[in-house]
Amino acid sequence: ENYEEVQKKITEACKRAGRNREEVTLIAVSKTKPVEMLSEIYDLGERNFGENKVQELTEKEEVLPKDIHWHMIGHLQRNKVKYIAGKVAPDSFWSDSLRLAKTISEEAVKHNCEIPILIEVNVAGEESKFGVSVEETLPLIEEIAKLPAIHVEGLMTIAPYVEDPEENRPVFRKLKELSVDIAAKNINNVRMAILSMGMTGDYEVAVEEGATLVRVGTGVFGERDYSKR
Repeated sequence: ENYEEVQKKITEACKRAGRNREEVTLIAVSKTKPVEMLSEIYDLGERNFGENKVQELTEKEEVLPKDIHWHMIGHLQRNKVKYIAGKVAPDSFWSDSLRLAKTISEEAVKHNCEIPILIEVNVAGEESKFGVSVEETLPLIEEIAKLPAIHVEGLMTIAPYVEDPEENRPVFRKLKELSVDIAAKNINNVRMAILSMGMTGDYEVAVEEGATLVRVGTGVFGERDYSKR
């Protein structure tokens, strides 16, 4: 029921914004959830799941169907890149520094593959969040674009936790504007095809403002019980 409700709300948000439903991909954020729950959502047709720990992702990837697209969500440590290169969906690599991008590039060369990445932007300027500032985004992208075997596919942000999702509308709008500005520069190796923004509390507003990926965990699976881990 949760899953169907989230899908319905995404569809309605697309209608309000005059967008095609196909433009938005739901990532069911399955971190800390047992394989049985993932299987249940899989059986409803979901193929995009999000994990934030490399070990948990690789363990689930081994036992669940091979047509699942795994998304590594959350900040990726440089020493963990090698474990998931080639195993996860293209948008799984978020970078907010040239050092991390260089590590991803090196792993892509080693695996003889191309890795698309998203640039993590801290639009709201929260000290507790990872991400490059809005002003630093373009210079960083221009440097990353020169690296071999990776290309920038879009932007992502984690908006502040708010009671009223409308409060995050300016954050989502700002990221969309930034992506349009960067796309207009026509930088080699750079596309602004993906806009990953919006979570359980505010994904409808994010879709209205142009999100192409929304990451919904609690809205699909219910509250998490971290005490069991």
